[in-house]
Amino acid sequence: MSLPSVYGDKLAEKLTLLNERGRGVLVRLYHIKKTCSDPRTRPPFLGDKAMEASAKFIQKKFPHLDVRSSTQHLGPVHRDKGDIVRVLSPFYHTFLDLLEFRDHVYELLNTIDASQCYFDIHINYDLTKGYLDLVVTYVSLVLLLARTEERRLLLGLYQCAHEMSHGASEPGFPRLAQMVLEYEHPLKKLPEEFGPHTKALSSALLSLRAPFSRRCQDAEQWRREQLLSLLGPAGDMLSPATCDSMACEYLSLEVMERWIILGFLVVPGALSAPPCLDLWRRALQGSLFVPLVRDEAIAVHKVTEELLGGLKGFGKRVADVRECRDHALAHSPALHRARRSFLRGAVRELAALLEDQPGLLGPKALLVFVALSLCRDEVSWLSRHAEHVTKSKNPEDFSDSRVAELLFLLEQLRALVRRHVRLLRRYHRAYLARFDALVLSDVIQGLSVCPEEESVILSSFVASLSALSAKEVDDKEQFDFTALRLDWFRLQAYTSVSKAPLPLVSNPDIGRAMNLVVFHSLLLDRPEELLEETSDLSHLCFYPRPLDRMFSQSLEDPSMLRFTIAFPLLCAHFSRCPHPMCPEEYSQLEAAALGMCHKFLEELARVGSGCVLEACAEQHNLSQQLLPKHSAATISRARVKKAPKAPPRRDPDRDKPGTESQRRDRTLTTTMDKLHLTLAELSLSLNHVPKFSVFGHTVTPAEYLSSHLETRLTRAIVAMAGYSQPSQEVARPSEVLAGLGAYTALVARLGQALALDTARLLRSVLLQQSQPRDSAGQPTLTAIYTDWYLEALLRQASTGAVLLSPALQAFTTVPREEQPPFSAAEFSDVSEMRALAELIGPYGMKFLSENLMWHVGSQVTELKKLVAENMDTLVQLRCCRPEQRPALLPRLTSAENVLKRMTIIGEILSFRAMAQQGLREVFSQRCPFLMGPIESLADVVTPDTDIQVTLSIFELASAAGVPCEVDPALVTALAGKGTEGVSPEEDYKVSCLLLVFVAVSLPLLAADPASLYNPELDGHNNNVHCLAKAIVQVSAALFTVHNKNIESHLKEFLLLASLSLLQLAQEPDKARLRNHDSIVLLLHLIVSESSFLTLDMLESCFPYVLLRNAFRQLSREPTARNPQH
Repeated sequence: MSLPSVYGDKLAEKLTLLNERGRGVLVRLYHIKKTCSDPRTRPPFLGDKAMEASAKFIQKKFPHLDVRSSTQHLGPVHRDKGDIVRVLSPFYHTFLDLLEFRDHVYELLNTIDASQCYFDIHINYDLTKGYLDLVVTYVSLVLLLARTEERRLLLGLYQCAHEMSHGASEPGFPRLAQMVLEYEHPLKKLPEEFGPHTKALSSALLSLRAPFSRRCQDAEQWRREQLLSLLGPAGDMLSPATCDSMACEYLSLEVMERWIILGFLVVPGALSAPPCLDLWRRALQGSLFVPLVRDEAIAVHKVTEELLGGLKGFGKRVADVRECRDHALAHSPALHRARRSFLRGAVRELAALLEDQPGLLGPKALLVFVALSLCRDEVSWLSRHAEHVTKSKNPEDFSDSRVAELLFLLEQLRALVRRHVRLLRRYHRAYLARFDALVLSDVIQGLSVCPEEESVILSSFVASLSALSAKEVDDKEQFDFTALRLDWFRLQAYTSVSKAPLPLVSNPDIGRAMNLVVFHSLLLDRPEELLEETSDLSHLCFYPRPLDRMFSQSLEDPSMLRFTIAFPLLCAHFSRCPHPMCPEEYSQLEAAALGMCHKFLEELARVGSGCVLEACAEQHNLSQQLLPKHSAATISRARVKKAPKAPPRRDPDRDKPGTESQRRDRTLTTTMDKLHLTLAELSLSLNHVPKFSVFGHTVTPAEYLSSHLETRLTRAIVAMAGYSQPSQEVARPSEVLAGLGAYTALVARLGQALALDTARLLRSVLLQQSQPRDSAGQPTLTAIYTDWYLEALLRQASTGAVLLSPALQAFTTVPREEQPPFSAAEFSDVSEMRALAELIGPYGMKFLSENLMWHVGSQVTELKKLVAENMDTLVQLRCCRPEQRPALLPRLTSAENVLKRMTIIGEILSFRAMAQQGLREVFSQRCPFLMGPIESLADVVTPDTDIQVTLSIFELASAAGVPCEVDPALVTALAGKGTEGVSPEEDYKVSCLLLVFVAVSLPLLAADPASLYNPELDGHNNNVHCLAKAIVQVSAALFTVHNKNIESHLKEFLLLASLSLLQLAQEPDKARLRNHDSIVLLLHLIVSESSFLTLDMLESCFPYVLLRNAFRQLSREPTARNPQH
């Protein structure tokens, strides 16, 4: 719309642009102050020792800096002039922007005074607010400039470096230096500058009396007036909440305090008027600190007293300041504490009613924004004073453990408005078209005088409002009343000057009607702007310490746990902190916001995961009571009762499982009750929103808890094993499995309350236990049990302290003076192997097998070395006649070592077979539909099948625990242990001779007293029965590596071994025949172990009648063997 020439002053446009520009300059100046005060971010040359002399010289001579005659003092500046100009250029131009802003403010304030503008916050709200904002922004800039300690150094350094680089002084430096000097003492300069503007400024401030008085009421007055209450007569529920000055109702108390205190700071002469004095005193009684920008604040009473103390005739006012300070210290904390308490109850009630009946949001929208503004003011006041008040008689004055609820309710109302935006638009479209347009039309028609220009503008307002239709809302068409509001702002400026054709002061009904129109139009097209105006808490990004204290206090109060999610949600406000005029601080603010949000959620997740783990530990303790070992005492007592003898003095009975659930009083709470309550509260907090955004980063609160639980569950599961490497102590796999079952069952149940994907969580945790290292690089159950079984159980077996008992299908401990600190049977029986397989899974069993096979491969490598040492003798023994053998046998060296190493291999392979059997049983139970096909696939392998295909099938079968003719893991281990520098043919020859070495060495075992066969164990007392498995599996693997026929080589071994044992029977030395029958049984074990050998083959080289006689003889003889436990 074209405007007539009388609009040439453009007050509305200038106020809008200068306020935005002033906020930008204020943010830039704040950034300079913080950058230079932080050693981590300040320009490097400011901290350079070589620059100290130059810096002192510049500050001393400022602003008279003669570069040409001061080269001896400015040498370092000349050296770094390029860097100085580049780094300080943004700083210098910020000061130039401040100078330019001051010039424009002077000009505009003079224009306003010349126009004799009329200010009333109730009638020309936009004009009055813009004017007061401009004054306060300018005052804040001047005060912040005086607080920037290195302003002289920054300007002087840039000026010197610029003149050195360009040969001429920077054009704006003289005026800039003069401004800096003028504002060395801003409290003296500002009253002089604003003296001519006292009338305009004081009239604008006086218009705040009514809204400021309403906002300064205490909680009792609010309660009597039923502020924010929707509960009342039924007819009033749907009545629109409205007033003549809508924007004044949600105008921030903090903003008004800032206007009043800083406004009267620069026009102290206005305090001679009683209304101004009363308003000023009320403002001084409310707060101790007033913000300039972000976390920069001034101590209100100190600054005011300093100003008035330097002026003549203001002695009474100084006394008033001190009186107000004492009043604020005594009553302000309690006043605000009572307000927060009232707001928690009132806003909770308001939110509950609107959640239940969202249709009330239309007529009662004003109450929602008033509630948001009140909550924001209280949170801001508390944060500001908690940061700046360093000494207080009562520390609780500036702390509140229940502020989390207030923040939560604020976020709840914001979410409610956003969720029902369409409802608000539909309601207020109708309100604008059917009420506001009619009221405005009546006001226009009632004007006694209405010039043509104003009539055209006002008529266009009515036409725009009347043209609204319901279809636009239903079709989701966008509304935009920005032009209407800007035209109203212009009209305010034009009609508020003296001698206006349509003076607004004489026609206040226009202002009141337009206040309604502006508010309702904002709800229609800019509801987000209203939310930001009334509830934006982005400035709390600069108050991390108070926020941390409030958050910690909320965590300590169980009733506040459900509201603690408000602190992370608060970080979503921080994305409004950056200003377009200061883009360089974006990354710093982003890091600060994300860091604070991450810290809050990490702490929430830590508390939540700690509660879950405590509950799991409690459940684990209960499950431990149900273990079979704890029933021994009960059984013993039952047996004693049956005995006729008088029972001995009994120990106090231990509580039976289940007694913890018996209660005599419901008011008594157990540990589990408290943990469940805490978890319920935390789950409400963490699941309040599925996700939210902070600086464009999507944050998912529940994932923090899931991540913490994964880490802590992993550590807890490992801790259940109780592994101590020095003492070789570890928990039995079955006990760990029982504890793990208790943990997983409770986590699964709690997952429903916590809304966690417990299946994914447990799967991730348990899969980590099947690997040697978890995601943090720490050892898992797989690594622990692999290490223990190798270093404890099998090492003890190699020393003879632990025996393999085929009858018990377990290892058993031999009673000795120095026996192992554990019972081998308790760790190796069938149930323990099943438990181990369930704990570490197929991947863990594969890792265990690989480690076992590595040890087997190492033993085989050593055996090959021994074969190489006896190569010639073994070749002769392989090909000689039987009668030549006795002469060759004495030439062999290390025969006992060969048998010992083969026995160790057999022990390892026997343990692996037991572990594989446990895996097979668990796998069959868990995945029967997979086990059948795998077993069928293993059965179809024939000797004619390609060796690679065979190994692949066997590897699949072995992964499921199915035994194979050739162990693929052993093949892989032996193939990787090939001797360097030895040809395949030579290595094959060594493999053949290894079997010869073992076969001809078997008779040596008969002389060992420990080689006696024990029918109770179904094995020998020195584990030589493990030789059978070692011989069969090692030979199969070796000849598979060389792609040779396994059966023929085993037949050769059987023939040599039979011949050696038959020749031993003819030995005249009875000592060498001591356990001949026990050793003969090894031949039967070898045939039974191998799928390549049969009893017919054995019969062909060793009479079976000798085996039968050996069995009969050993079963008849009284065994002088150790009892087994």
